[in-house]
Amino acid sequence: MRSALISILLFLATRVKDNGDTVSLAFRAILEQEVFSWNSGDAPAYAKHFTQSGTFTNIGGMFFCGQKQFLDRHRELFQGIFANTVLQQEVVSFRLLRPEVAIVETLAYISGLSKDRVPTGVHIDSHGRLYSRLLQVFEKERSDWKIVVYHNVDLKSDTLCQYER
Repeated sequence: MRSALISILLFLATRVKDNGDTVSLAFRAILEQEVFSWNSGDAPAYAKHFTQSGTFTNIGGMFFCGQKQFLDRHRELFQGIFANTVLQQEVVSFRLLRPEVAIVETLAYISGLSKDRVPTGVHIDSHGRLYSRLLQVFEKERSDWKIVVYHNVDLKSDTLCQYER
């Protein structure tokens, strides 16, 4: 009972902001599920919407192919440098290119990073947060939206001024 209540509270506390852009309920639900699963350290749930043939570029520029690599990498991250961190996302851009293809770009930030676990070359702001721009390309497979491209770029100190809160 206690863990169910904590899960509900975490879900409610980690809502995705959309800055007034029109974002369909399907994408809002996927982004909120990403936030919730990241904050819970649940790699299988985080990888749920990633397609079998998707590509993934992380903030270090490393390139991966396939859902298994996406899952394995996030499992490693949630047990390592991003253990017990908190993700928040804000929709910057949403474009439906065709009825079955959409692009969603978010400004993401991760708090709770330990200074000794910060990846080399990654900027952490004065509040201990790592900012990134996450671009996800979705394709509709049957009735489900799947991530086919996941491209994450960390923001450097000279690009943060407009985003720091």
